Amino acid sequence: MSYLDRDTYGIYRSDDANGPGPRLMGADTLIGEDVYNRQDEDLGDIKEIMLDMRSGQVAYAVLSFGGWLGMGDKLFAVPWQALQLDTDNKRFLLDVSKEHLKNAPGFDKDDWPDMASTEFNTELHSFYGTQQNIAGGVTSTGSVMGSGSANLQSDPGYSSTTTTNPGSRSGGIGNI
Repeated sequence: MSYLDRDTYGIYRSDDANGPGPRLMGADTLIGEDVYNRQDEDLGDIKEIMLDMRSGQVAYAVLSFGGWLGMGDKLFAVPWQALQLDTDNKRFLLDVSKEHLKNAPGFDKDDWPDMASTEFNTELHSFYGTQQNIAGGVTSTGSVMGSGSANLQSDPGYSSTTTTNPGSRSGGIGNI
């Protein structure tokens, strides 16, 4: 089921004059969204979206991968910047192989890690090759970030297709 099917308010109408989507999207419509890689392999679906309440930014998407009928699923926190919205196929893209994802730091649905910890953030962003969005903090690559970094609403390079550089990790959902 895609975000169009969960659009109870008509946010994503095809008429560009109405609604904010897909540039601004409701979190409820993204829960359950499929995630694929660039090899067109199904990596799972989004179970939750985690917000950083101090910065007001989306921090992570929690991805469910593996298992069968909800049993044995492993959950993964994926930095929001690592995801790209594929509006043509109505799904997210995550530029990792299934094998790489199997080695990702994951957790059980009944035993969530402290996602706000510095150690968790550093490990996760290092694994996915993304930068931490800590206002005034230091990223996993050692660069200092300002308070306005990773603003998902301001993207002059907006495109409704997935023609962004596949090797780019800094754009993420802001490059939809």
